[in-house]
Amino acid sequence: MEQFPKYNLLLTQIIKFLDLQPHPEGGFFKETYRSEGIINADNLGTNYQGERNYSTCIYFLLTSDTFSAFHRIHQDEIWHFYSGSPIHIHTISEDGIYTQTMLGSTIENGEIPQHVVAGGSWFGATVIRDADYALVGCTVAPGFDFLDFELASRDELINRFPQHNHIITRLTRS
Repeated sequence: MEQFPKYNLLLTQIIKFLDLQPHPEGGFFKETYRSEGIINADNLGTNYQGERNYSTCIYFLLTSDTFSAFHRIHQDEIWHFYSGSPIHIHTISEDGIYTQTMLGSTIENGEIPQHVVAGGSWFGATVIRDADYALVGCTVAPGFDFLDFELASRDELINRFPQHNHIITRLTRS
């Protein structure tokens, strides 16, 4: 438990119970599913190196004192809301269009419980409420591999999309 001293007891219990580990983009995660079926490299696009599982799924936990840094993968990624604060998913398309989606369980407040981020888009996420957390799931098909993961460089992203300087600066680590 000393490993997570800045988190309250509930958050520490969730991290421990779900066996979550720190994620390179921020927050915590655990892979919960990796299909046995494999897609051969010949059947994937030129963006992929090697074979991929049909699908993968993770738990992903963010807190209000951190963020999911802008990153991208080749595949579509489906986000599913489970508990805690709603989150904003920030997306910049390959064409430079910025969108913000509110993922949560209170539909009457404009939150949606599931959202698809298109493959190739830059995206990150933030917890909306202060002093809170969000537990979500992320499903990727073809299955996730860190070979498909690219963490954004602040300077490169700002050079490409200067109109989004503020959100890029907020969701990158220099």
